[in-house]
Amino acid sequence: MQYIAVLGSTGSIGTSTLKVVRNLRDKFRILALSTNSNIDILYRQVKEFDPEFISVQDLNAGVALEKKIGKQVLCGEESLEKIIRDKRIKKIVLAISGSAALKPLLKAIEARKQIALANKEALVMAGPLIMRRARDNGVKIIPVDSEQSAIWQCLEGEDRKKIKKIYLTASGGPFRKYSKQQMKKVSISACLKHPRWKMGKKISVDSANLMNKGLELLEAMYLFNLKPDNIEVLIHPEAIIHSMVEFVDGVVMAQLSFTDMRIPIQYALTYPERLPNNTERLNFAQVRSLNFEKPDFNKFPCLGLAFLAARQGGTMPCVLNAANEVCVEEFLKGGLKFFSIPMVIEKILRKHKNVVCAGLGDILAADLWARSQTARIIKTTNDKRAN
Repeated sequence: MQYIAVLGSTGSIGTSTLKVVRNLRDKFRILALSTNSNIDILYRQVKEFDPEFISVQDLNAGVALEKKIGKQVLCGEESLEKIIRDKRIKKIVLAISGSAALKPLLKAIEARKQIALANKEALVMAGPLIMRRARDNGVKIIPVDSEQSAIWQCLEGEDRKKIKKIYLTASGGPFRKYSKQQMKKVSISACLKHPRWKMGKKISVDSANLMNKGLELLEAMYLFNLKPDNIEVLIHPEAIIHSMVEFVDGVVMAQLSFTDMRIPIQYALTYPERLPNNTERLNFAQVRSLNFEKPDFNKFPCLGLAFLAARQGGTMPCVLNAANEVCVEEFLKGGLKFFSIPMVIEKILRKHKNVVCAGLGDILAADLWARSQTARIIKTTNDKRAN
């Protein structure tokens, strides 16, 4: 029996993780669950899994949940640290969304936990720093993202020095067949209707403009120690091949499976074992064909901005991520047009003075700077339109 913590248990990855654990109760015991503020879902999870630690980042929400369940609820950033330090917990599923995952990830590495990482933003912000600390502490970071998990599986037992190229596949999102003119009129509801995956709002918007694939480019660079020129993005509408690895001898290995996040989550939890599950299987007679095409960088400029940040390195990826988070939040509130997201991000990248050999202080400073600058540009633009 392994004790695990699910940090960010109320999001799409967190709830899928609990579905996996529900079918593997003889192997895993949930010792800790956490959320930012979604106490309605957390309440139901607590009733079912009875964790010893319950963490809510929002103080008011935490107090409300404590009254409802009659058990202690830990609140604030320190509560996650207390969970991470518990010696019984061997694995942590880090499913906290956005940049908020950076500090808990570094604490988990410091505590030498095995980490199933379902957050890409932390790696985008501080990939070299995170991977260096993981190596120094002998910590294994196992990716949960379907694309990164696919690469991880294709590389099992292989010499990573023999990699020639990695192919990151993307379904193309809901606007794959849209013209550039149509992209100027997309609505929030249209962005949230992904054709293949059921995801949270932020990642759905990122997928709609291919920024998600740009973040995955940076994630793959750091996880597998690659240059951006060794990574290619391919549009694959069927979303059956989750990524491919080409080796120096011309052999290409691909990982294929039904589109269900429980598959990479289970592999990350049970690695290096493979255990049976009740997910749907591929029927190749029904699949019939697999299609690929190059992404349109002109229609999806966010992807090009990610490659730019990847090549420059330093604090540029952190700034890209911070500007994107602010832009997406504003878009979802109705304060920014969808097509304006890459325009604002590009302005921020051009203004930023890159710190190439960045320490944690440089990264956190760049993150704060980018957020304030992005908010300022959006406000200035909206004020001009109002006048």
